[in-house]
Amino acid sequence: MSTAAPPASSEIRLTTLHATRGANFWSTRPVTRMDVAVGAYDHISSADAPCVTEQLVAALPGLTDHQCSIGEPGGFVIRLRRGTYAPHITEHVALELQTMIGHDVGFGRTRGGDVEGEYTIVFEHLHEQVGLRAAALALETVQRAFDGSLEPAHVQGAVRELASLAETPDAPPITQRVVAGITGGSGRAECVAALRESLGDAGQDNLLIDVAPSFVLNAGLPYARSRVAVILDTALADVPVRYQEPERARRLVATLIDAVPRGGFVVCAATELDLQEEARRAECRVAVFAADDREIGAEALEIASAVGRLRDGGVWVEHCGDGECARPLRPGVPVGPQIAAALAAYVLRGAPVPR
Repeated sequence: MSTAAPPASSEIRLTTLHATRGANFWSTRPVTRMDVAVGAYDHISSADAPCVTEQLVAALPGLTDHQCSIGEPGGFVIRLRRGTYAPHITEHVALELQTMIGHDVGFGRTRGGDVEGEYTIVFEHLHEQVGLRAAALALETVQRAFDGSLEPAHVQGAVRELASLAETPDAPPITQRVVAGITGGSGRAECVAALRESLGDAGQDNLLIDVAPSFVLNAGLPYARSRVAVILDTALADVPVRYQEPERARRLVATLIDAVPRGGFVVCAATELDLQEEARRAECRVAVFAADDREIGAEALEIASAVGRLRDGGVWVEHCGDGECARPLRPGVPVGPQIAAALAAYVLRGAPVPR
């Protein structure tokens, strides 16, 4: 590493840290998310500081078992010697610190942030406070390694601290069961209101959850199971730009599918073929809606168990060719949420109870 490089302990900074308990953008398992800014270390890899690999392996010998993208034990050490960067190293160290206290964790991801020099690190945890503290301790460990000051005693102290934390009560798991979760970039409140009205008296007692995409991104789902997931669209405006990109936006709203039990219903737009296929892979049934019949293609009709559309000034829902006028179209209310709500009410009559 160049002698002109600033100390990693001051250059690599933690900017965001939180735990996600329910199904989330990255995993169906609880994860810890940390965002870091790396400054000059965006261009300084472990290969530029030869002491990094030796110090890390000496202090955390279990890193030699990490496969990383190489796909075999020792793969991560190969990556270290070839050159990898502080955020990716922090991910592996956070996992290894938890492994050293007996927690069986292995899932992790490191991705670029919203601007150059910022990264999002996500890793699995079994105990929320252990995960949060492991994030900070891992970052400090990596800072010390790049500064050439990492000693095994530092890691030993970190492991003792995490082991002590692991003996404290964990946050209770999310167990709430709801009737429907509704998400999308717009129209969620209108859909909840229309669905509650369509369900009548039963709708007043049923839990219908309006889940903003930004909440899913930052905290995961606020419930464990839902009988129906309603995904209005993938045009998201309340999340950072990178999560508005089509593939990431679809993955974000598709988090709601993770909470639907096998055989439950996913209600989505007829044009969202990728969401429909994801629901099928989860062994859910699909119901599609469209304000324009031209949006309902043959592929969607082949997949869908139920369809919602406009006909003669009303919202029409049908199953296998048999249909009914669910409700008249309400003026001044977005059409899509009305159709989606009527369709969700229709399929709820036969949707399974969450297990």
